[in-house]
Amino acid sequence: MSAPAQTDLLALDRAAQDLLFRAARTANTFTDEPVTDAQVTAIHDLIRYGPTAFNGQPLRVLLLRSAAARARLLPYLSSGNRAKTAAAPLVAVLAADVDFHDRLPELFPHRPQARDWLTDRAARAEQARLNATLQIGYLLVGVRAAGLAAGPMAGFDAAGVTREFFPDGRHETLLLMNVGRPGPDAWHDRLPRLDATEVISIR
Repeated sequence: MSAPAQTDLLALDRAAQDLLFRAARTANTFTDEPVTDAQVTAIHDLIRYGPTAFNGQPLRVLLLRSAAARARLLPYLSSGNRAKTAAAPLVAVLAADVDFHDRLPELFPHRPQARDWLTDRAARAEQARLNATLQIGYLLVGVRAAGLAAGPMAGFDAAGVTREFFPDGRHETLLLMNVGRPGPDAWHDRLPRLDATEVISIR
């Protein structure tokens, strides 16, 4: 008996696999079709079930729609990211809520003492950054599941964006993400990926 094809081992059908991973790309241009609040809510309602430590869910998403808000962001971007961000239908500022532990009595109710485990701010901030970054991965796949394209960016002054948009001191900006329908010349050529044998080891 021959071994099953690799795709036979996956529960998602081929079209869904392609939508989320194989055919999906990081977009550099977008059409002017808007991304609606309903689409954003649907994406969140899907990805909110992704696991985080203590069920803490520290990711916070600030959506920049207005020209005024976009103008406040652009000076903090590297020159190569400004034009595509100015033209994108939607820009998301993705941040970690360092005080996410305040919600643990609600989100992790079977351990009422969990909030007190995270009173050290430095340790809590590390937890917030790690788990919010994990949630950003879920968000990226959720955007693709909605039939949209995402353009995540790290080329910006994160401390400056935090000062500009989160002056309360409880949020740390991690990443920016442009979202929309891919436009003309949206993709670069697909870059190589490591094979499973180069990534996975067994002991």
